[in-house]
Amino acid sequence: MGKSTPVKQAAVVLGALAFGWMAIEMAFKPLLDKARSAMDNSDPDRDPDDIDSDVKTKDVVEGNKGSPDRKPISYADAVAKNTTDA
Repeated sequence: MGKSTPVKQAAVVLGALAFGWMAIEMAFKPLLDKARSAMDNSDPDRDPDDIDSDVKTKDVVEGNKGSPDRKPISYADAVAKNTTDA
């Protein structure tokens, strides 16, 4: 074998890194696909825990006052419903 030059060493290192990256991608493909699709579907402007504001926004946009048999989402909604019904 010939003399090891910096160009050969860089090529070997880059080849090893590329091979390692491909091996990790193939080994964890299902997990990575789920994570990537979840990140693609996520909306940074919407809080998934904020269900109450989504319902109110939808009711306001559609012009609904809300169904009378709708169960309150939280304690605050129950109190507000009881004070408006009285």
